[in-house]
Amino acid sequence: MKILTLETTCDETAAAVVTDRLEVLGSVTASQDDLHRRFGGIVPEIASRAHLERILPVIDETLRRAGIAPGDLDAVAVANTPGLAGSLLVGLAAAKTLALCLGIPLVAVNHLQAHIYACRLASGQEVFPCVGLIVSGGHTSLYRCRGPLDFELLGATIDDAAGEAFDKVASMLGLPYPGGPSLQRAAEGGNPQAYRFPRAFLNDPKRLDFSFSGLKTAVRYAVAGPGKLDPARIALAPREKADLAASFQEAVVDCLVAKALVAVRQVGLKTLCVGGGVAANARLRQRLSEEADRERIALYVAPVWLCTDNAVMGAIAVERHRAGMHEPLDLDAFPGPIRTRATASKPVG
Repeated sequence: MKILTLETTCDETAAAVVTDRLEVLGSVTASQDDLHRRFGGIVPEIASRAHLERILPVIDETLRRAGIAPGDLDAVAVANTPGLAGSLLVGLAAAKTLALCLGIPLVAVNHLQAHIYACRLASGQEVFPCVGLIVSGGHTSLYRCRGPLDFELLGATIDDAAGEAFDKVASMLGLPYPGGPSLQRAAEGGNPQAYRFPRAFLNDPKRLDFSFSGLKTAVRYAVAGPGKLDPARIALAPREKADLAASFQEAVVDCLVAKALVAVRQVGLKTLCVGGGVAANARLRQRLSEEADRERIALYVAPVWLCTDNAVMGAIAVERHRAGMHEPLDLDAFPGPIRTRATASKPVG
């Protein structure tokens, strides 16, 4: 069985061909970093237009690398939630067209579930049930994952996602886009204890939510002080910039690791799976590994190449296809994430 998977949830146009044995026959990802760099963040309209230009060449090249023709496909899968509305619709239109023209099933992929499935794909072994931590530019969430298609939300960010905070703080420090990798490089030469930045909800032993807006504001004040002065215009000494980056990164990592461990204890599972773009951060991976060893938790972190958005993790479509979970051609896009909670958290304030 061969499935073509498409990924256009945000700013990466990607396609892959996977088999029911989770073999990857071909994969292509077209990055949009150069298009968004001068804006310091993703511009939705630019992203969707770029998907329109790239989706067909990416599909064509993927099939070429896989050594197959369109008629060899048994199904086509597409991420239809969550993501940017315009971006999702491009992938959805392409997938529907292929399904209709080739007479093959259409399979819907949940992008967040796919990030956790990347751990299953890379490890080559069963990882469910588990606690899933998804950390990316748009999402910072903890889930109880009873199976690859059965997720229950335990907690999530109430404001900025971790990746979003990385991008914004990198901009304050005058670091190039994308902010995550740039800030990690800057932090390598810094002192993570130089600034004592806030760690929201860290002392709440039961709450599994995250908040990074206060941390982001604390960095701004550390750079420019109170007022309206643009932090990016402040000339920071290299050492000061490195210390700020390291201290910010450590605060984020402290929150992510602590809440992930609390979730594991609360649900009574001893397996933790981590995916999403921020999961590529070296300091986060190090701390997770250290704490998992200490707590005797089975830890699965997606390999770096599977952390950022890609179509290979769309191999989760194999699970849906096997279960006969096919979609009609009026399948819609749903930009919002899964919102099912085990226990509702109270809002701040």
